Amino acid sequence: MNHMKHTVLFFFVILLLLSACNRQNHQDFSGDRAYQFLQTLLAFGPRVPGAESHEKAATFIKNNLAGNGWSVASQDFQFDQTPLQNIVATKGNSDTLILIGTHYDSRAVADQDNQLENQDDPVLGANDGGSGTAVLLELSRVLEIPENVEVWLVFFDGEDQGKLNGWTWSIGADYFVQQLQRAPSKVLIIDMIGDEDLNVYMEKNSTASLVEEVWNIAKDMDYQTAIIPEYKYAMIDDHLPFINVGYPAALLIDFDYPYWHTVEDTIEHVSAKSLQIIGNILVKWVSEQ
Repeated sequence: MNHMKHTVLFFFVILLLLSACNRQNHQDFSGDRAYQFLQTLLAFGPRVPGAESHEKAATFIKNNLAGNGWSVASQDFQFDQTPLQNIVATKGNSDTLILIGTHYDSRAVADQDNQLENQDDPVLGANDGGSGTAVLLELSRVLEIPENVEVWLVFFDGEDQGKLNGWTWSIGADYFVQQLQRAPSKVLIIDMIGDEDLNVYMEKNSTASLVEEVWNIAKDMDYQTAIIPEYKYAMIDDHLPFINVGYPAALLIDFDYPYWHTVEDTIEHVSAKSLQIIGNILVKWVSEQ
């Protein structure tokens, strides 16, 4: 009888441990963990398409997504004889598709740098390309998918090479939209959202109803000093290929980032607090679909 009690107690303890592990796997979004993802990403070097560091970053992204239980697919294509790769992670099973995207490549040259000698150097892209990637990787760890939606996390390639060697902007997003077989009901794109002094304004090219939806969440979460309820910029970014074919899409971007396309777009100018704010908003937004 005592042996039976011990056996039951043993299995009860195992169940408690498994339950604790499950809760740990699905805990709240962590800006600190997103920051750690970013540190690892930057250690590979600039993520310029065609470079070995770019391929290492893509592998790192895919491995983490798969490890967090997402179905992961690579969308391989070429532009101007350069290999490019969009990464698509999917979870859930519903006719209603929502998509959250970012770009993970970094610019080949720091053409906005104040120092002429730096302008031919590649950009590390801590905020521009790195911050959005880090947030989506952490999101893949914690996101609970409502039963009534399917969620895609998409990492676009070739966003940041516009006006270089005849390239345009948002090459990866353009290609992705051309290949789409399903119509997403809503698309959110995040870009440059890790600035230590976060100022995300409403973006003029975005779908107004979707902007209102996201900014209302920011208001409810008391983030109005960082997610500012005013229109400021009209941006060319990865939301436009979706907008151009009629899909509702919105962009979250802090374009008042002084290190944009310079060699100083480094980890020192990115804040875990900013990553936390964006991550919290995205988690709540998905939960309310």
